[in-house]
Amino acid sequence: MKKIKVGIVGGSGYTGIELLRLLSQHPYAEIVTITSRSDAGTHVADMYPSLRKRVDLVFQDPKDAPLKECDVVFFATPHGVAMSMARELVANGVKVIDLAADFRLKDLEAFKKWYKMDHACPEMMEKAVYGQPETMREQMKDAMIFGMAGCYPTSIELGLLPLLELHKRIGDIVDIKQTIIADSKSGISGAGKKASVSNLCAEASDNFKAYGVGGHRHSPEIVQQLTEFAGEPVSLSFIPHLLPTIRGIFSTIYVQLTRKGQEVNFQKVYEERYANEPFVDVMPQGALPETRMVRGSNYVRIALYRKEPNFLIILVVEDNLVKGASGQAVQAMNIAFGLPETSGLEQIALVP
Repeated sequence: MKKIKVGIVGGSGYTGIELLRLLSQHPYAEIVTITSRSDAGTHVADMYPSLRKRVDLVFQDPKDAPLKECDVVFFATPHGVAMSMARELVANGVKVIDLAADFRLKDLEAFKKWYKMDHACPEMMEKAVYGQPETMREQMKDAMIFGMAGCYPTSIELGLLPLLELHKRIGDIVDIKQTIIADSKSGISGAGKKASVSNLCAEASDNFKAYGVGGHRHSPEIVQQLTEFAGEPVSLSFIPHLLPTIRGIFSTIYVQLTRKGQEVNFQKVYEERYANEPFVDVMPQGALPETRMVRGSNYVRIALYRKEPNFLIILVVEDNLVKGASGQAVQAMNIAFGLPETSGLEQIALVP
């Protein structure tokens, strides 16, 4: 089979190196170019010795990179970069997979509010598909632009998907008037590879804190998708926290059930919904997930807990750099090119 020619824009950050790690092991992908303005001319293996003998490329300036010759280009860049280049790439038949927020939000006024910029190509939003395989698989097959789901949103949305789908189908199992609470924690790598005081070892180690309590830019994305799942507006209180770890997301979600909802066997609902999903694991009743169960893998593991009949607790873990970013993006590429969805993504979690 002819290999897919892959380009990566912004390859020197954490999601970029994760794309390199995954794609260098992919049986059907060939990385032909990787860009970094600040590191142009540097050999990839000199920056990341873990890729010696696996990736024989030099970082290029984006203006010199043969991106139009690729079949697909991943953007592991800050918000605003992909939308500045998407129009030209798509016109040349290149698929665009953006790991930032440029193509996630349908409401462009909300995008402007949260990301402090106007959208550079609003007409391209009609071609964009939200990058979540478990809910958008069919749409992904013909898509040219992918706005990949964020790391926190992936854990919360997949944690609530079966419940809200059932609510939409049979009605009145969740008290939508009661705010759903998502108490989420992320490893430090979720902040990206940048120099900031809050990311210093002495600041983040041996410490635990909340942030974005007054509003986090992942909130509108999560509410957008949850509302679509439920078929009606969903109220969400999302509070992110910073873990003193490098990788991992742990979301604990609290949902108020109606009397009708109290009669539902949610363990069965979740197991049936995700039975054929290659990267979503519903754990046995009574089991509890840990972040190390997914570290370095593309898996999401979900557990359900009922302390009281009217109260459902959903616990979700994922690796923020894999299923929360680069792994999910490779999964989307596999779908878009008609490949086995698990190609290049079957790594087992690292323990210890």
